[in-house]
Amino acid sequence: MEARAVAKFLRLSPRKVRYSADLIRGKRAEDAVNILTYTPKVGAKAVSKVLQSALANARQNPSIDVDTLVVKTIFVNQGPTLKRFRPKPMGRAGRIRKRTCHVTVVLSEV
Repeated sequence: MEARAVAKFLRLSPRKVRYSADLIRGKRAEDAVNILTYTPKVGAKAVSKVLQSALANARQNPSIDVDTLVVKTIFVNQGPTLKRFRPKPMGRAGRIRKRTCHVTVVLSEV
């Protein structure tokens, strides 16, 4: 059986969140929670919340043994980019891109 959770439109750059996602891919769920707790990266907290949500979803299904769950799939996709402008010298304008991302976590039994 599988349990999954998705977080959409996170106001973090997908490139930065992928560092945290790569750390826990293929690990046991309990180990992944411990790794993310002590990871000083920007996206570690967001990925941890999605992982906790997937674990909570797994606990709702009585046929899933939560102790044997493994992070089967985790991926970070790019979401829509908010475009803003900052004034520059001589009447010009520079573009500011505020990126968003979607994080998906799938847990499965060993």
